Amino acid sequence: MVDLRVNLCGKELKNPIIMASGTFGFGKEYKEIYDINILGGVSSKGLTLNKKQGNEGLRVYETAAGMMNSVGLENPGLEGFLKKELPEFSKLDLCRIVNLGGSCEEDYLEGARMLEDKDFDMIELNISCPNVKSGGMAFGIKSDVAREVVREVRKVTKKTLIVKLSPNAEDIVEMAKVCEEEGADAVSLVNTFKAMAIDIKKRKPVFNNVTAGLSGPAIKPIALRMVYEVAKAVKIPVIGIGGIMSAEDVIEFIMAGATCVQIGTANFVEPKIGEKIIKDLEKYMEDNNIKSFDEIRGII
Repeated sequence: MVDLRVNLCGKELKNPIIMASGTFGFGKEYKEIYDINILGGVSSKGLTLNKKQGNEGLRVYETAAGMMNSVGLENPGLEGFLKKELPEFSKLDLCRIVNLGGSCEEDYLEGARMLEDKDFDMIELNISCPNVKSGGMAFGIKSDVAREVVREVRKVTKKTLIVKLSPNAEDIVEMAKVCEEEGADAVSLVNTFKAMAIDIKKRKPVFNNVTAGLSGPAIKPIALRMVYEVAKAVKIPVIGIGGIMSAEDVIEFIMAGATCVQIGTANFVEPKIGEKIIKDLEKYMEDNNIKSFDEIRGII
């Protein structure tokens, strides 16, 4: 028998498969398709202090090897989440992660305080959000800005704290080190890449905001490289994200040093992808006489 379990910051997960924020809602829709409690975990839709309507115009656009999105963090706000979504979310029999965003440091702090005594397992701090006090530049671009927000959030929460890193950071390895120094329990990477598409018939950008986030298989080789570099540089767990579509992709990220992974875009391609990957992982390990992921983690 193979053992798919992994330990993430002291929490035992059934397997290394976590569904990425923004691609799985709060799990309700997918529960109608398959038993999502077979998953290792779910990271919630990105939440902000106040309700957000999201961006206008086209929000999702398919590319040659992935997709671009400009959703704009549409979400019910923390109050809406706590009243309408958390009661069901908290009942899930898996690692329950709440993704928290903000447009200024105070948003993050207030959000973390509101979530502190609630029934879920971990906070995933999304520092790819635009910092309105820095002209819209994301918190996750400059290490000194990230240091400040992670340090202050760490002061107000005892929850397990994951920091989600942007691939657009000036130095993602340095960024991960800073998060570790300021008390992050884990880092997840990478978020989407800043990208662009043009409608040549209309002679204008596809998205109202001009640029959007690129995800899917196109970014996997770069994401894998970043996970490898970060895993070598920090002692805290690394959660790999970026273009994972198969069990083989999961194995690559674990060999590069990831403790577990998050799956995003693949959910739009195949809604039952989580179930398939878990079955394929078990078969891969049986076929290759691997009893635990500990045998292959970080071997590259």
